[in-house]
Amino acid sequence: MQLLRKIAFPFSLVYALVVYLRNYLFKIGVLSSTSFKTTTICVGNLSAGGTGKTPMIELLISGLEQQYKIAVLSRGYGRKSKGLLLANINTTVEELGDEPYQIYKKHPAITMVVDGNRRRGITAIEQDIKPDVILLDDAYQHRKVKPTFNILLTAYSNLYVDDWYLPTGNLRDAKNQAKRANVIIVTKCPESINEAERSKIETKLKPNKNQKLIFASLTYNLELKGYKTPLSLSNLKGKKVTLVTGIANPDPLIVFLKEQNIVFEHLAYNDHHFFTEAEIKTFAAKEFVLTTEKDFVRLKGKVSNLCYIEVQHKLLNNENETLLTAIRAVIK
Repeated sequence: MQLLRKIAFPFSLVYALVVYLRNYLFKIGVLSSTSFKTTTICVGNLSAGGTGKTPMIELLISGLEQQYKIAVLSRGYGRKSKGLLLANINTTVEELGDEPYQIYKKHPAITMVVDGNRRRGITAIEQDIKPDVILLDDAYQHRKVKPTFNILLTAYSNLYVDDWYLPTGNLRDAKNQAKRANVIIVTKCPESINEAERSKIETKLKPNKNQKLIFASLTYNLELKGYKTPLSLSNLKGKKVTLVTGIANPDPLIVFLKEQNIVFEHLAYNDHHFFTEAEIKTFAAKEFVLTTEKDFVRLKGKVSNLCYIEVQHKLLNNENETLLTAIRAVIK
């Protein structure tokens, strides 16, 4: 895989040129960005997946839903429907996409809309729902919309400044576009990260004086969910565990499970993978299947010996309120 990425380097130069020209056309006004009356909060990244956008959307919902009427707009990557779709209690994961479905099932009081056309999606939400705030999932590179507030995520193990353009690297947008962010959050940090390392990262990222830099780690719930009976992660010790993942970067979860002395085989699939009947039959023959919450919504009801481990962002130095206060300040 790494060899193929190196061979593809000339294509990454072409990709970088296209990205540069596109951003330049937005800068000079040849391509236009639309602002909307409703406050829009964008959560995104410069790279292709793996920074924790869905847990960040959930963190914002949990912090704001008691005070505001919230709508979430997502592309619904990998869904088997097209166009604009408003979620309801009968909407399936295939129609909505795994991440929007996961969010909606955990937070049914919100409005969940999927549409690849962000302008159309926001316009429909404003006309029909009239929320206080719209959370835009994975919309940082969608320049046709100008959000009220931008949250840029970058993973501790692969900072955007150290990355390169697709297909050689994972960047899908130019590094200098980080300047559009109001807040930059370095996700998936070790909880023990010290001040010296934070300073080193800050020096590399060079946030401007108007940008807030926040560090976050992942926390895993030791009480597993989705199983037929209550189950703790410690109950998996000594069992034949199969870990099934269809996410962009399962490495943090793998490290965590090993730290917890869980022995497992790992069946890895591409991000947003919809499992085949043959694969589901394989899982069903396993003694115990552990998966992520995003994968669980695609497997629920199809595999009986299945549970998932819930993950959340933990903003270090108790910065949750700092972030939520900044967002509340721009909600009209």
